[in-house]
Amino acid sequence: MMIAQELRDLTEGELMSKLDEAYEEMMNLRFNMTIGQHRDFNQLTFVKRDIARIKTILRERQLAAEVE
Repeated sequence: MMIAQELRDLTEGELMSKLDEAYEEMMNLRFNMTIGQHRDFNQLTFVKRDIARIKTILRERQLAAEVE
């Protein structure tokens, strides 16, 4: 689980990299749950929240750039 302040300290490129990693982790968790290897459903929720945090920060930066 990532903290929003830690994410805000990253550059846009690093955030995009983290976002790609999170999507890949979510895909792997879903696959493992489907075949029955993974039973911790909470971890999928945490990954989804991390994705939402990253997307929110990217959107905030996009809106700030449009205002300037």
